[in-house]
Amino acid sequence: MKPKIFSKLINIDEYSSTPKYLQLSDSIISSIESGKLKKDDLLPSINELSYMLEISRDTAEKGYKYLKKKGIVISVPGKGYYIGQSEFKKTLKIFLLFNKLSAHKKIIYDAFVKSIGDDVSIDFYIYNNDFALFKKLLQNKKNDYTHYVIIPHFTEGGESAYEIINTIPKEKLILLDKKILGVEGNYSAIYENFEKDIYDALFEAKNSLEKYHTLKMIFPKKSYFPKEIINGFKKFCQQYAFNHIIIDDVNSNPIEKGEAFINLMEDDLVNLIEKIIAQGLELGKDVGVISYNETPLKKLLLNGITTVSTDFKAMGTMAAEMIINQEINHKEVPFHLTLRPSL
Repeated sequence: MKPKIFSKLINIDEYSSTPKYLQLSDSIISSIESGKLKKDDLLPSINELSYMLEISRDTAEKGYKYLKKKGIVISVPGKGYYIGQSEFKKTLKIFLLFNKLSAHKKIIYDAFVKSIGDDVSIDFYIYNNDFALFKKLLQNKKNDYTHYVIIPHFTEGGESAYEIINTIPKEKLILLDKKILGVEGNYSAIYENFEKDIYDALFEAKNSLEKYHTLKMIFPKKSYFPKEIINGFKKFCQQYAFNHIIIDDVNSNPIEKGEAFINLMEDDLVNLIEKIIAQGLELGKDVGVISYNETPLKKLLLNGITTVSTDFKAMGTMAAEMIINQEINHKEVPFHLTLRPSL
């Protein structure tokens, strides 16, 4: 096939977080499915592909190796690469949109990719909690996706997110981590019950919390975390007579003996621990710390940081299973307290 014609079949999206070799292989598979590429068609060489698409030779070679492993492409020494088969199981095509790629979001991604299987095309995008970019990515989306899996968290400006989400066919939509008020129709959601989850976790930790006279939640002004977390925190403190304060900046607030802190952001955890150490306070005795979202590091840091966390692995797995089983449903994700010496 002539390079100019072939290049029109390949879509490499610089905005996408999907590895370029997978974008290359997915484009070839889509072209086979649409009949634009047929069995025995000659493909460009690795050097031609690299030059044509402005990608590295390693990326081009990795894309071909991936297709060879699936039996879609064959190579003939001295002749080049050919389409080996044009009849295979139609793949799922998934638009995966995350607000960011943190340690815990990577757990969701890895669990989803592992559970969904190999015969799947995934276009992966990250919008960094920016509603304008979120809107742009969804407005520019293709129409041939079988599913849209979206984590909808915004630092600001997300009040009208439901409007753009409502343009997606509901049988194709899965909202992850959070449900959005105003999204209509029969769609799927795998979500946290933020108010209930923090209340139940604090109740489970109640005996450990009773040695502290004040509970402080660090909730930054510009945060994508839902306000329902504050509601659950206040409800627990009022019901069990804990003095409680919401602060937005740990650096501008003093730390005193007898206080327990609940932090949501990783940066705040670092700053909080630095202040505790600098003041010579003993973590878990003078001052308590509960951190949102379990990560491997928190198991080891200062003999262990107590966490409250959704089961991110379960979230990714449940989303994949919902797609595989063609299920439309709303399911809460398990939420856990893990007590460690920091409390």
